[in-house]
Amino acid sequence: MVDEPYSVIDCDIHQFLPNLQVLYPYLSRARQEDLVQYGLRLPGAGGYLNGGDRGYRIDAWPADGGRPASTLEMLQAQHLDIYPIEFGILLGQDLREIPLLPDADFAAALATAYNDWMVEHWLARDDRLRGAAFIASQQPERAAREIERAAAHPGVVAVVGINGVRFPYGQRCYDPIFAACEALGLPFMVHTGGEGTLGQPTPVGYPSYYIEIRQARQMGFMAHLASMVFEGLFVRFPRLRVVFVEGGYTWLVPYLWKLDSDWRGLRRHTPWVERPPSAYILEHCTFTSQPMELAERARQLSTIFEWAHAERTLMFASDYPHWDFDSPETSLPPMPEEMRRRVLAETARELFKLPRREPARAASAPGATAAEQR
Repeated sequence: MVDEPYSVIDCDIHQFLPNLQVLYPYLSRARQEDLVQYGLRLPGAGGYLNGGDRGYRIDAWPADGGRPASTLEMLQAQHLDIYPIEFGILLGQDLREIPLLPDADFAAALATAYNDWMVEHWLARDDRLRGAAFIASQQPERAAREIERAAAHPGVVAVVGINGVRFPYGQRCYDPIFAACEALGLPFMVHTGGEGTLGQPTPVGYPSYYIEIRQARQMGFMAHLASMVFEGLFVRFPRLRVVFVEGGYTWLVPYLWKLDSDWRGLRRHTPWVERPPSAYILEHCTFTSQPMELAERARQLSTIFEWAHAERTLMFASDYPHWDFDSPETSLPPMPEEMRRRVLAETARELFKLPRREPARAASAPGATAAEQR
């Protein structure tokens, strides 16, 4: 338990569409008919979609049988009003994998519709909420225009993409997206999802169980990090910031060691990488806490936090309303008080350019049953 007073900026909250009809006001008649006739047509990921329809807190399902966490009132009652949350970053849920749709025009229309729906029905109704804009990265120039359009609303503080895309994010085809992010000062958030949709989800083939799929997430993050560093993304965009969401954290330190070691022997292949890879990553990248790994002894994690400079590379995330939701009161392991405050709020405040204000006093946190799987 964290001693009061403290503030929380939650960097990963998922709100759901109550139904597809809520998107109709933001779509052309032709696109509305597409939804009626064909649905979203989002591809699956190796047969597992984030744990399936039962992958959410049991209390996040409305009594009327609706979709989980699909109303602002539910998010407020179960999360925003429970903890002393200054701000929560909405990363959506239903449409996040639109970069994998074969129909790039349909994907772009859905991204625009989602962004407008999020602004009108969520950001405008609770000033604690901020949002990450969806994009269809199949057409980077068009995605850049959508970033510019969405960012006109002050509540849009980031852009979100997914882990399992067609090409790793360091490749130059994505440059229009990152140029827009850098120009507007918006972090690009890479959220887990889509792993295996366009091919086998692991380098050794197709796993059998969802728990195996979860272990492939950091593999994707590692590949994107290597691509970003060695293809020169941070050289081309020296002010770009990237956030990796929902893929763990403790793997980072040994991976940085490996990157630096290989770079020393192979740096002639990428002469534009003039510093050790770890220097670029620690300068440009942050990671979210959920799911927070545990260790047998607290000092083991403390050492990792020290090596990874957690006071500037780690930000709190709850992942509400998923079954493995992390409470800001209990999920973080022991760490120095100043580091804890930075992880809970201050690093995110700086990254997303959020003002400082006193959060509403939190109510009592729910019991353990709040995180039970449905």
